[in-house]
Amino acid sequence: MARANASGSISFTPTAAAKGLAVFVHGGEWMRFDRSFWSHLAEGAIRRGWSVAVPSYALAPQARVRDIARQVARAIGFAADRVPGPIVLAGHCSGGQLAARMGCLDGPLAEAERRRVDRIVAISGLFDLRPLIKTRLNETLRLGEQEAAAESPALARPWPGLALTAWVGSDERPEFVRQSELIANIWTGLGAATKCVCAPQRHHYDVVSDLSDPESTLTGVLAP
Repeated sequence: MARANASGSISFTPTAAAKGLAVFVHGGEWMRFDRSFWSHLAEGAIRRGWSVAVPSYALAPQARVRDIARQVARAIGFAADRVPGPIVLAGHCSGGQLAARMGCLDGPLAEAERRRVDRIVAISGLFDLRPLIKTRLNETLRLGEQEAAAESPALARPWPGLALTAWVGSDERPEFVRQSELIANIWTGLGAATKCVCAPQRHHYDVVSDLSDPESTLTGVLAP
């Protein structure tokens, strides 16, 4: 069953008792889309027995990247109060950055929820935001050096015991591949259980589609 709630999320529940909570954070370079474009991606985890939340958030330029991260953390907290058990997080593109940001020691997610986070799957994410400062995107994002560094998961320490999978398509743009390899390498050195998976014949716009399939490898990694 699907329902909208006060957190700005669409939530879905399986027919039986849920194994836990899966959260999908949408992409769109922090400035496009909302939950309605991505709710179909909840199907895979639901059919594997998980409750799923798909939050919306205020978009740039009305909201800064740091504010968006806080909104996502509040949405996770709202859903976590209503679904017991482990929490797994996924995000695509800018949503990959936001999902990974939840796993940082200095991130906005409350400690009670952090301790329940079992794994994060960041799909074609951006984890070092400093290169964006000199791009056209920054006309909207308005990132300065300080905020870009502070909101970069690759420059932060992961929560102890966290597992992270950086998932990227083989036909993805080189920068997304580089950034996925970057966070996997850095967080491994900081004690997280990380891996970088390159999905064959997938590009930026279809690499996330496998989340709608309960039998896909990607769904199995997120919601076993």
